[in-house]
Amino acid sequence: MARDVQITFDCADPAGLAAFWAEALGYRLQDPPEGFESWEQALEAMGVPPESRNDASAVVDPEGSGPRLFFQRVPEGKQAKNRVHLDVRAAPGLVGDARMAAMEAEAERLVSHGATRLRRYEPAPPLGAGHIIMADPEGNEFCLD
Repeated sequence: MARDVQITFDCADPAGLAAFWAEALGYRLQDPPEGFESWEQALEAMGVPPESRNDASAVVDPEGSGPRLFFQRVPEGKQAKNRVHLDVRAAPGLVGDARMAAMEAEAERLVSHGATRLRRYEPAPPLGAGHIIMADPEGNEFCLD
């Protein structure tokens, strides 16, 4: 039996990083609990103090097929290169120049939302299709693939 997974990000600004990844993946912020119109309203009712209301956030796939991404505030900053990273499929089905052009366009779009472009790897047939390494607003590496 396969299991669902959640991908968790340790970060300094859960709301900010959730907003970035929602934009990057076409996800949406997770809805507040039933009976509440907003997370602010829910957190107030739960007695969460204002200074703790950005301790966590989550985004979900609107289609319900992708994993939930959870963002939790931690006191320490990023220390080293990620050992696990996300590959954002920015050019599915494309090859060669069309593939790289689609990834370049996505890289520019994500930079406008706070990402940093790190490196481009050119196609190297037969197995290397080319990719772009990026970092999210808190420095977590990911690839446009």
